[in-house]
Amino acid sequence: MIKKELLDILACPKCKGPVTLNEKKDGLLCNTCKLVYEIKDDIPIMLIDEAKPLK
Repeated sequence: MIKKELLDILACPKCKGPVTLNEKKDGLLCNTCKLVYEIKDDIPIMLIDEAKPLK
């Protein structure tokens, strides 16, 4: 689980906007770019090339 302190400082690497935890708590959402950044082993993978489009 990502701590709130970390979530507060993380930003989307593409648009530099805020990200939020998704409902399953297994990814970070950027609503501006419509991308999901996966969280693997409690580590967010904040790479644009690894992000998945929001469904």
